[in-house]
Amino acid sequence: MESNAGEGVIEEEVLASTDATGEAVAADPAADLDKWKDVAARAQADLDNFRKRMAREKSDAIQYANRNLLEQVLPIIDNFEMGLKAASAAEGDSSIILQGMSMVFKQISDFLTDQGVEIIASDGLAFDPNMHEALKEEPSATVPEGHIIYTMRRGYRLKERILRAANVVVSSGPEEVA
Repeated sequence: MESNAGEGVIEEEVLASTDATGEAVAADPAADLDKWKDVAARAQADLDNFRKRMAREKSDAIQYANRNLLEQVLPIIDNFEMGLKAASAAEGDSSIILQGMSMVFKQISDFLTDQGVEIIASDGLAFDPNMHEALKEEPSATVPEGHIIYTMRRGYRLKERILRAANVVVSSGPEEVA
């Protein structure tokens, strides 16, 4: 009679614990330690990336906080410039009113410069759809094709970002005679 019980045959069982998902985890402490070191390193890297992203977003928010205000000021500046041109044409450059308006315009321009606002250059340059908005295309014997003939409305940039694209007229090259 053979009996398995008590005859010295002992079956070894590997005790396995389970993790939060219910999967069996090896009972090897070294593997477990390596796994948790890896998890901790990844969590630390995620936290560092989060901190860097938050610092970058905070910096951008501070740097571009006045963007909406400056965008609303631009049409006022356009109208002020038209008033300056009209006063110059009607009164001449020696008018006291024109001189006063010119001084106010200079103060506004200096304020915009202090805020990091720059005028986007356009006349005579190659058309760049990232900075210019083409309103129409006209033939020109003097301006090469794809270059800007004149600006209808100035464009402005706040540091690296476009506040408003310049409205321009682009050359289609010399007019062809049929």
